[in-house]
Amino acid sequence: MTSTPRVSRIAILGCGNIAPVYVNTLKELGWVDVAAFVDGIPERAAAFAERHGGRAMTFDELLVDDTIEAVVNLTPAQAHTAVSRQLLEAGRAVFSEKPLGTDFVEGRALVDLADARGLRLGCAPDTFMGAGLQAARAAIDRGAIGEPLAANAFFLGFGPEWWHPNPEIFYGPGAGPLFDMGPYYLTALTALLGPATSIAGSAKIGVADRVIHAKGRVGGVVTATVPTHVSSLIDFASGASATLVTSFDVKASRLANIEIYGSDATLSVPDPNFFGGSVTIRGVLGGEWREVPLPKVNIPQQRGIGLADMLSATAAGRPHRASGELALHVLELMTSAIRSSDEGRRLDLTTTCERPAPMRFGLDTNTFDD
Repeated sequence: MTSTPRVSRIAILGCGNIAPVYVNTLKELGWVDVAAFVDGIPERAAAFAERHGGRAMTFDELLVDDTIEAVVNLTPAQAHTAVSRQLLEAGRAVFSEKPLGTDFVEGRALVDLADARGLRLGCAPDTFMGAGLQAARAAIDRGAIGEPLAANAFFLGFGPEWWHPNPEIFYGPGAGPLFDMGPYYLTALTALLGPATSIAGSAKIGVADRVIHAKGRVGGVVTATVPTHVSSLIDFASGASATLVTSFDVKASRLANIEIYGSDATLSVPDPNFFGGSVTIRGVLGGEWREVPLPKVNIPQQRGIGLADMLSATAAGRPHRASGELALHVLELMTSAIRSSDEGRRLDLTTTCERPAPMRFGLDTNTFDD
């Protein structure tokens, strides 16, 4: 028998485009009180508070409000580690949007601080906790493809200047396709295959000057100062290897998001940017691709469940799945891919992490633990 968890009071820091998704997810759970909103533009925080309930706060007020148990850090990526550090130093548990940060040394210091303070630190993405990637994980764990040998993963697109009104943020320090979309793919690969041990990267700026096509800015130009095409070769502790390509230089492609190649069969994995999707499998004599059934879920399938799992895990005394250690491992993979390209050599990783525990979907609605 499961029961509804105790109510947890949290704050949303950064009231931009992704904030409503978090709010809606947490409200749907029913046991998370979104009590406060903070934003660099006070009027925006006030509007969120009026729309969703709770109160608008300043950042300084948030730091001293001991009734807030955890904070969702939705600030720009370049500010993630500095803001999360301030929150941890103030005694708040933190769940950060991806990536954990843009600098590996700062990311490691952040994880060390959370450990020293005995505070929970979590980080998106939490899409690997959704039905699609969990079905793929279960297929691997029950031996449906034999021994996982290798994987291919591709994020291939033509760049946000075609749709985003402010594409500059995607082409400056700490951005580019690897830091923007890489966390989804690297987190999924780690959840499926376990932690990595080394990486070799090749990175370049394919097209430097980008013509903006978004409404209101058509004809403007943004200049990329970070790699727009990054290829990585990754070795895992399990013995598997993977190729990951992330690009803003591709106009069209037919390649799958992720495929896992086992000794007995191939597993086609859905887009790790989402929670669902089709999972299929095919062997040498398997005929057509066979659909792998998705589990019957009992929690919302949208962003925010990683934070909820962290809160539930705190009460249950177990590790949470979208952990700081996992996010730091992903951050080292990304920064090492760029450094490997610059130095022209394969790099051994200094971090590892536990493979996140599989989800338990057979519980009462909106619960993660007994």
